[in-house]
Amino acid sequence: MSVAFLLVTKGLVLNRRILRRHVAIGCMAVSLVVCSLQTARSQETKASAEELQLLVPESVATTQEQMRPYVERIEHSPAKIEMLPIPGGSFAMGTAESETGRKADEGPVHEVQVGPFWMAKFEVTWDSYDVWMSDLDVFYREVNKVQATKRDELADEFQKSQPTKPYTDMTFGMGKHGYPAICMTQHAARTFCKWLSRKTGRYYRLPTEAEWEYACRAGTKDAYSFGSDPAELENYAWFLDNAGEGYHKVGLKKPNPWGLHDMHGNVAEWVLDQHLPEGFPADLPKENPLLVPKTLYPRVVRGGGWNQDAQALRSGSREGSTEDWIAQDPQSPVSIWYLTDALHVGFRIVRPLNEPTEEEKNKFWEYSEPIQKERAVPLER
Repeated sequence: MSVAFLLVTKGLVLNRRILRRHVAIGCMAVSLVVCSLQTARSQETKASAEELQLLVPESVATTQEQMRPYVERIEHSPAKIEMLPIPGGSFAMGTAESETGRKADEGPVHEVQVGPFWMAKFEVTWDSYDVWMSDLDVFYREVNKVQATKRDELADEFQKSQPTKPYTDMTFGMGKHGYPAICMTQHAARTFCKWLSRKTGRYYRLPTEAEWEYACRAGTKDAYSFGSDPAELENYAWFLDNAGEGYHKVGLKKPNPWGLHDMHGNVAEWVLDQHLPEGFPADLPKENPLLVPKTLYPRVVRGGGWNQDAQALRSGSREGSTEDWIAQDPQSPVSIWYLTDALHVGFRIVRPLNEPTEEEKNKFWEYSEPIQKERAVPLER
């Protein structure tokens, strides 16, 4: 074998080794680039998610066992809403014919299954409601030159000019700080929930009637969550016998077994459902039932208010809205936001563990008829 041949052979082997090394280095470089792009995209996705959801570690859960109490704070304001976990389960909805004070619309008793959700510990107060109603957070940002977050921008759709300016003081002199918000239509309460959902990045809505009664009973089967003796009611509720001339600050009375305050009395609370005077329809599903509203009146409020008697505060008692609740409205057409004659009506919010899809929200959870539209020329703010 010639020396020249050996040299050529060694050169080829060396070139191949060099080539392999360059290829390997090139592959590593490509891998690093791909990895960097994936990391950047992951960071962008994380940043985007953080922009759309206000960070509250205690609110994070994927199973019922992981659910914890948490506090939802409304940005650019001192307002907050305490949320308590409610375990899913089944119960007998409605009242037995033998219960004192029972009305026809409270039956028939039927088995219902509800999924887990969080529920506000207290009724929504003016402290929180006024942030939305009076654009308090918007004014704070403007005065202090605070840059709006992505959540703020999304929430503005359900806030600016919504609702229109009230024609009078909607507390009617009964108190504001720490007191329950009142006199809103169901449409206004629903819109507040949409705004709060955008503002926080967590999905809030009114409870269904089944969720409300399930949470109120808290595993009990008596007329009230504490038993059947109305003589005990004054320890748990503000009502006709002890309220005096108006509602009271939330949380002053004893809670029910699941830690919820004022489920009996103080203010009656909006739920999502249509009210049928003859009672619950037989074709409602047993799991997470909701009677989607198809008429403006009557719709259900639950729990009874400060100006009602003990029977109206029973766990199974139901009340349907009426046009009498807007009898003194001086506007024409009447407001879609305010009730002039329902000083006993407020609401509290829930957040389901399993958030529905947008399609499910639009077709079921957030749908009602007729569609509420603002007057052509809204009142000035």
